[in-house]
Amino acid sequence: MDITSIRKKAIDAVASSPDLQDLESVYKSFLGKNGELNKLLKTLGSLPSEERREAGQSLNALKKEIEVVYSKRQHDLIDLDAERKLKNEKIDVTLPGISREQGTFHPITQTINSISDFFESLGFEVASGPEVETDYYNFEALNVPADHPAKDMHDTFYLGNGDLLRTHTSPVQIRTMEQKDPPLRIICPGRVYRKDSDLTHTPMFHQIEGLVLEEGASFAQLKGLLNDFLTDFFGQEMELRFRPSYFPFTEPSAEVDIRWKKGWLEILGCGMVHPNVLEMAGIDTKKYSGFAFGLGAERMAMLKHDIPDLRAFFENDHRFLKQF
Repeated sequence: MDITSIRKKAIDAVASSPDLQDLESVYKSFLGKNGELNKLLKTLGSLPSEERREAGQSLNALKKEIEVVYSKRQHDLIDLDAERKLKNEKIDVTLPGISREQGTFHPITQTINSISDFFESLGFEVASGPEVETDYYNFEALNVPADHPAKDMHDTFYLGNGDLLRTHTSPVQIRTMEQKDPPLRIICPGRVYRKDSDLTHTPMFHQIEGLVLEEGASFAQLKGLLNDFLTDFFGQEMELRFRPSYFPFTEPSAEVDIRWKKGWLEILGCGMVHPNVLEMAGIDTKKYSGFAFGLGAERMAMLKHDIPDLRAFFENDHRFLKQF
């Protein structure tokens, strides 16, 4: 029984194990159930009695020695593994952190929110209404004549049941006047629909209308309000020009131009609410007067951000949207 040879073989194998998995295999090959030391222990019975005792003691001593060497190597490999992990997973805390991109509101939504915030700060309430409207609320209640061009099939999306997709948010004003008593200060943002599509028009766009209804409401108030609003929106004092115009639901009516770059640019429409509109909504025109205004959110966003093509807002190009 060559115990010396087995000892050298076992100690060398344990000491040279490169990792814990290999070390476990070495342990089993020598001290496992079918390991070399167990095989030798089974042969002790064939030895003469005077050799059996000495051989048994030598094998037990070898077993303990291998276990000690195994345990030490195991701890060494655990330490080496931990050191390797620390080295590989080391974090340089002086490096900049990994930033996550945060989403933002669509530029049209940002524009609507900005405009709404301004008017809400002045005591206006945000009002809303259905996008599928009746002819009465979209046209008749707004003093629009039966032969007005806006009612033509090529301008308005009519539905099979006689209803239509609203062409402006003015119906919200009518519904509000029917449901609430004056004084009223409301702003009506929302989607509207018209059969139009080019660089500056789309079949669906967002309109924001405002209505003030109270005793003594005047055109002078309207001019001052719009001047304050446009100054706030563009972040600078704006030069305004009010041009006489015609809208069936206001009288007098005006279009508002702003001095823009090298010329004048039309930006919104406004006027004093027509008495016929107030009467159809059940408002006492001898006591109350009102003014209204309307503008396109897309147009305002295009001017503020210098965007030449309206269609960019609807193409969902991330390169464009992430600028806002």
